[in-house]
Amino acid sequence: MTQTADYKKRIEDIVTAQLARVENMKADHEFDDFQSLDKIVIGCIGGDGIGPLIMEPTYDLLEKLLEKDVKSGKIELRMIDGLTIENRSAAGQAIPDDVLAEIKACNVLLKGPTTTPRKGDKWGNIESANVAMRKKLDLFANVRPVAIPEIGVDWTFFRENTECLYALGSDGIDVTDDLAIDFRVITTQGTERIAKMAFDYAKANGKDRVSIVTKANIVKKTDGKFLEVCKRIGENYPGITVDDWYIDIATAKLVDPNKRSDFQVFILPNLYGDIITDEAAQLQGGVGTAGSANIGQHHAMFEAIHGSAPRMITEGRSDYANPSSIMRAAAMLLSHIGYQAECDRLNEALDICLDKEKKIVIDSRGNGATRDEFVEYLYSKLF
Repeated sequence: MTQTADYKKRIEDIVTAQLARVENMKADHEFDDFQSLDKIVIGCIGGDGIGPLIMEPTYDLLEKLLEKDVKSGKIELRMIDGLTIENRSAAGQAIPDDVLAEIKACNVLLKGPTTTPRKGDKWGNIESANVAMRKKLDLFANVRPVAIPEIGVDWTFFRENTECLYALGSDGIDVTDDLAIDFRVITTQGTERIAKMAFDYAKANGKDRVSIVTKANIVKKTDGKFLEVCKRIGENYPGITVDDWYIDIATAKLVDPNKRSDFQVFILPNLYGDIITDEAAQLQGGVGTAGSANIGQHHAMFEAIHGSAPRMITEGRSDYANPSSIMRAAAMLLSHIGYQAECDRLNEALDICLDKEKKIVIDSRGNGATRDEFVEYLYSKLF
């Protein structure tokens, strides 16, 4: 009986916290205008594994692209070193308090990959640093573009970042050795804001189709709410066709040559968005080629979508770490803070090096160019 009471209390605590989050979302609707700030502080987080190795040349690249405004004081670049698995494990926190204070002092962030511990490994039960950062900074929109012009693909994914299974991933219950329970949360307010951002993007960029992806036929309460709210928001955007897909068939249709070019903008809950955007990035050339934006009302974080690749370090292949994904993320950051010309320059140079000329090819397996050789090639197209 005592054990049952403990579980009931834990569930009550989860519900109370989520209801408080709903009230916070109702009260705060304003977005910061980064371009109106006297100074924009960009924090660069190395992370784990190959993270610092790909962040170093990207930091240097940003410094060079923004040289004039860095010198004038309009832009400040800060390196944040403490978000390592060793520091997080020692502190017993997904983001140690001192590192979180450094992060919150920045307007926008460029983040390298961080290691998420698995059950039973030596790092303990620490929440994903990405999930924690999204919650701490309320970075509710994960935006991932994927473009493959030669096959007619131009997709933009709007993945809700702060709800679904990941939001409560560390709050599950081991009832017995035979029974474990996790929790999933979807709110009206959380869904409204990701849907509105996706439809606003579609309208502003001349897109005429938005596809909602759920499993609402099976997961009726949470996915049902997500689908219902997204459709309601879509009614405010005449001229945009709204369709909905179940995650399993949507995943299949991304690789269907007869269907994939019909898709334009997607809205998805967190877990489905994580899975399907990796599939999309693989079609583009691999997860090492894609960047990702995490946008909130008061902060924004841009990151590579791949992991920390610890085996590249242990197997002696660190010189071959591919910085393309974090550089794509840096281009998205530049656009977000109002430096569109610099964003376009960087993306064009990456397109030339990765897709058009391809005079050298970087290969994380160690069979191609090194990181430094790729960066030198990229600089030859930029400066």
